This record gives sequence, structure tokens and C-alpha cells, in this order.
Amino acid sequence: MKNLLNKKILFIICGGISAYKSLETIRLFKKNGAEIKTILTTSAKKFVTPLSITSLSQGKVYSDLFSVENETEMDHISLSRWADIIVIAPATANTISKLAQGTTDDLASTVVLASDKDIILAPAMNVRMWEHPTTKTNIKKLKGFGYKLIGPDVGDMACGEYGEGKMSDPSVIAEEVDKYFLNQKNNKKFKALVTAGPTNEYIDPVRFITNKSSGKQGYELAKSLSKKGFDTTLISGPTNLEITKDINLIKVETADEMLVATQENLPVDVAIFSAAVADFKINKKYENKIKKQENLNLNLEKNVDILHYVSNHNSMRPELVIGFAAETNEIDKNAEEKLNKKSCDWIISNDVSNKDIGFNSDYNEVTIHYKNKDVKKEKLSYKKKSGISDEIVDRIIDQLN
Repeated sequence: MKNLLNKKILFIICGGISAYKSLETIRLFKKNGAEIKTILTTSAKKFVTPLSITSLSQGKVYSDLFSVENETEMDHISLSRWADIIVIAPATANTISKLAQGTTDDLASTVVLASDKDIILAPAMNVRMWEHPTTKTNIKKLKGFGYKLIGPDVGDMACGEYGEGKMSDPSVIAEEVDKYFLNQKNNKKFKALVTAGPTNEYIDPVRFITNKSSGKQGYELAKSLSKKGFDTTLISGPTNLEITKDINLIKVETADEMLVATQENLPVDVAIFSAAVADFKINKKYENKIKKQENLNLNLEKNVDILHYVSNHNSMRPELVIGFAAETNEIDKNAEEKLNKKSCDWIISNDVSNKDIGFNSDYNEVTIHYKNKDVKKEKLSYKKKSGISDEIVDRIIDQLN
């Protein structure tokens, strides 16, 4: 497990009989060169002690949300920023429920909510608790947020029952976390470009043609790519969104500026064109503000189709070119026509007439239309745009590898 070397793992232990396995998991992480900090929930202290954890991890154990000793450090922020990954093992039904609801009543749940890192859960609970509809709903919700699961396994439980709900073996957890960092390292060879947001096409110095795109899906795609190891450039039209410092952000306003920025940042391995680029611009922009008048005729001309341009640019064409189709009717038909017309590899379509998954929503439901695959389309069900982005990027990684 060479990929754990020098990695920073924030390990959260929840209260459950499986908490004893956390000691062996920490030992394996430490043995393979990882740096460990641990959060122990109040109930977890009934199963393992801070002293035993500290002796194995050689790192500090945290438990109190508000500690006089550490109040200036703001632990819930500093710990989440320090870590390369957060591992919760065992993840109890209670903790899973709190995370799904966004409850922050202790240090562990507050750190997770404040985190911008990937979070891995190793569930552990009675088989009936695992099979309960509430738990299934909470797990589905967390997967939609981008959480990753290891296990649970099927086997004998401490309560005497048998079934699914047993925490995975520490060696399995350590290997899966090692594999996570291996994938990140392998993906560092890839360069990605994402366009996002609307464009503004000026009529005069104060008026412009634009659209309702928020840029949220494109920004989440850039974050997912970067998080998974890609060297990522984001070319963004006007938005109020923020992005992490590890992403090369280029801000533009017009379609022409977005085209130039795209040209200047090729070649890449994958290009995702999620921006809602205006189809038309003003033939001749007015130099001064247009005064109110009875009638106004505007002469429009077509903008360059950036997706079509890149898809057909033989010398600089990325290995994988992905476009978006924001449609209001005949979604599949229009997306498939666009896939062929633009000569790209994938088109990702969604219904923007649905306010729950429209431009300004934090949620989405999309269909990926593939050009050269046996399966021609694949639906990604309703979830947060961050979760949709993770699923799309996982498929990109599979194709590039």
C-alpha cells in the first residue's frame, strides 16, 4: 500500500461494537506512512480510549466541538482543510442519519459538513437497522452528495444475528483508501478543460443578451475532476460562484472570449462544454447607451459554435469531447441530433423546464448519450449536482483508462 505514504487521513470513530476494529485500521494506515488525526465521538469513548488511539496514530485525538484549549484553531474548519480524505469507521446508523440531514451537534458531524474533501463511510450496524427504509434513504442521499461506501459485509454480528451490516475488515478499508490515492495519482497525467456559466453579448455599454445559466454544474464538474487528480482548467462566464485554488480559473464574458480562452488552453485529454454559450451576438455593438425609443431593431449574427469547433479540430482535438444539451422538450431526440451534428463523443442532456433540475437548482437529473458505445444512453438519477459530477467523472476516468 505505497499510495498511503505522506497522506493526511482524518479518521472519525463512532460509537459501536465495531469501534475496536478502528485501532487495527489506524495501525495499517500508520504502518504504510499515512499521517493520522482522529475524532472520537462521545459514544465511541465507551468502546475505545483516546490513549490507545494516540499510541497507535502518534497524532492528536479530538472530541469536543468547543474546546478552550483549541478554540483559536477552529477545529471544525482546520481539521477539514488539513485532511486529504475523511474516513468514518465505524459509521453508525445514527451518524449516517445526522450526515444525511445536515445535523451538526458534535465535532464529527460539524467537520464533515464543513469539509470540501472526499468522505468514505464504513457502515456498521445490526442487519435490521441496515435494511430499514430510513437507512436506505439516508445512504442514497449521502451517495448523491458524493460520499463513498466501503461495505458493509455479510456475516455474524456481535448481537448474535447474521446478515448484512458488518463493518468491513480493516485490511479492506486500508486497501480501498490506498486505491483511492492510486487513482488520484494515475489521473494526474490527465488534463481537463471545463466551460461553465452563461455568456453576455453586449448591445450597448449597459445592456446585453444572456441566459439563466448559473454555472453550478460546470463548477461542480471542475471540482470533481480536480479532486480526482486531473490538472483542471475552468473557463467561466459571469457567475457569483467560487472555486478552489487548485483549479486554473479563467473568467470571460462573451462567446468570443470563451472561444479564445479555449483555444489557448488546448490540448487537453478531456474537454467538457457545459457553458450555455449564446447562439447569437449583436452584429455591431452600440458605442453609447441606447436612449428609449418607440422601436428598436437589432441585427444579430451567429457566434462560433465552440463545441463543434473543438470536436472537428483534428490537430488539437481532445481524446474525449463532451457537450451539454439543456432542453425543454423532446430531450432524447434533440440530444441525439446534437451528438451527431457536433461530432462530439458524449452529450449530457437535462430538462431545464423542470425547476427542480433547472439552471439555478443545486440538483440535477441527466442522461449521458454516447456515440461509440454499445449502450447508447445512461440516466443518472436525481441528486445534487456535486453527486452528478462525481458520477460523470468516474465514467470519464473509465474511458480514458
